[in-house]
Amino acid sequence: MTARAVRYGGLAGAVLLAVAGYLGGALPDAPLGATPVSIWRSPGGPATLTCWLVGTALLVGAWWSLREGAPSTRWAYVTAGLWALPLLLAPPSGSRDVYSYACQGWTYAHGVDPYSVGVAAAGCPWLDTVAPIWRDTPAPYGPVFVLLAALAVELGGGLTGTVVWLRMIAVAGLLLAALCLPGLARAAGVPARRAAWLALAGPLVGVHLVAGAHNDAVMLGLLLGGLLVVLRRPGRPAALLFAGALLGLAVTVKASAVVVLPFAALAAMHGRYTVRVLLRDGGWLAGGLLAALLVTSALSGLGFGWVGGLTHSGDSEQWTSPPTAVGLVVDYAGALIGRSPQAVPVVRAVALLVLAGVLVVLWWRAWRALRALNDVRQRVTRIEAMRPRVALRGAALALVATVVLSPVFHPWYATWPLALLALTAIRATWFALPAALAAFLALPDGTNLARFTKAPGAVAMTVLLLAVLLRGYRASRASASKLREHDAGG
Repeated sequence: MTARAVRYGGLAGAVLLAVAGYLGGALPDAPLGATPVSIWRSPGGPATLTCWLVGTALLVGAWWSLREGAPSTRWAYVTAGLWALPLLLAPPSGSRDVYSYACQGWTYAHGVDPYSVGVAAAGCPWLDTVAPIWRDTPAPYGPVFVLLAALAVELGGGLTGTVVWLRMIAVAGLLLAALCLPGLARAAGVPARRAAWLALAGPLVGVHLVAGAHNDAVMLGLLLGGLLVVLRRPGRPAALLFAGALLGLAVTVKASAVVVLPFAALAAMHGRYTVRVLLRDGGWLAGGLLAALLVTSALSGLGFGWVGGLTHSGDSEQWTSPPTAVGLVVDYAGALIGRSPQAVPVVRAVALLVLAGVLVVLWWRAWRALRALNDVRQRVTRIEAMRPRVALRGAALALVATVVLSPVFHPWYATWPLALLALTAIRATWFALPAALAAFLALPDGTNLARFTKAPGAVAMTVLLLAVLLRGYRASRASASKLREHDAGG
């Protein structure tokens, strides 16, 4: 497929998705609790679903065809911007979360603590637009995003104006990410045209971060900004304080960013890779992070109440989360023999413990890789070139583990690891394919298709998980066997 065909094929897909948004997107007066069948039977339903399906297929196909890199960095940016434009002008699509943001901002702007009560109890005038599952839950986001949402309410006035400002805030986050990607790509030694294409042109970005105005865009912009400062100015106290503050702001938008911080500390080191240097340079980074947390919590007047809100993010049960899928399969199996194991919360808790262990292992492996460079007699510049690659790869895999082992998965969550995996030399197919499939999970009005495929989806996800684990086990056995043969031969 030629570059011209890719550009305009994807643009056609974006236009069709924008049309689907106008016909049956997540509009304020759209009926809640819709199903694919009810949507099809509604006036304009067939047109909505056809535009959504064809548009998504075109956008995914165009992005996938250049997954190993666009013709140039400039071409990638122009094309990504061109695809985003129709969705920037479309109604909210893919979820109704933007209305939750609006009500949480309204709650704070009217003197009510959004971490103590849900938007229903706060009396938000736009309550009917919020998905029922989130009406009685406290805000799960940090104080920085609550402040931004309140600012959107003040500037927007009504609901429409607030949604427009929330979308502008999301776009600002994406623009910051776009500014940082070339510098990060150079530091990591990967083509910027590949990194920009994978991170910015994907269908999840246009639909969920632009049209859906998800706050993940702000988190990613701050996260990439902090990492860029760290990689460009390792060992510099002032720069590391600033970088730590940016990373802290990312955490106070969405707490998921916290898993990147240990790897950022590795990237902050300058000179020999020793514990003393790690504590010195990582300490400056931690100081900036702590300052950001304390200052934003104090300025908002909300303290650390937002930490408690994180426990409600797993209220929904969908098979798209592997731990939840395994728990559902155990529950289904129990029901066949007249038991009710209630396995979902147990498996989720175990998965979080596994996640903690995986994060420690990933960090330790990155640390050992850097420590090994102390004994390598090579030019200093060559050794220093390894630091950003090791740190970014570790951070990317940490985000992958976080998404896979978290209690809940929504399609836009895939944008977190995607942005950092684009900066590694990992073959794109392995992470672009799940992102492409995730683009088909949410209908324009926010209906999640996983809700209607609960049992078969849970079984399929569990089988896939077992297959991946089995393959990984066999690969590790084969690697260990080769190592023993090598040692025996030596």
